[in-house]
Amino acid sequence: MLRPSVLAWLRLYRVVQKIDRAQSAYLRSWDLNTAQFDVLAHVGAHKGITQQELADSLLVTKGNISQLLDRMEKLDLLRRCQEKRNNTLVLTEKGQELYERVVPTTEKLIEEQFTVLSVSEIADLLGLARKLDQALR
Repeated sequence: MLRPSVLAWLRLYRVVQKIDRAQSAYLRSWDLNTAQFDVLAHVGAHKGITQQELADSLLVTKGNISQLLDRMEKLDLLRRCQEKRNNTLVLTEKGQELYERVVPTTEKLIEEQFTVLSVSEIADLLGLARKLDQALR
């Protein structure tokens, strides 16, 4: 028999898979991919985030984020504003409108998927997440 913590992780994995499928389908309806959504959500939530801060928070290289931002600028979703030596990112009017429509619905979609987990499973997952966080430090 598997330990409760292992069962909780497996259950979480299934929830994450369901979220991924549902989110991907939803984002496709807005002509967005997951990477574009991540940028939209981060830039919308953090007014004045720099390109480097965004790359760090998304755990991607500066080169990869530059290509993604180039594509998003062409779609008129965001723009780079030069401040000193950094590019500060801001959403355009079109990007802000998309942010206000897509992000809340995606958050709701994710929250709904977690309702399948029991309180004890969530507690197990939080405990494991704390242990993982400590191990990574």
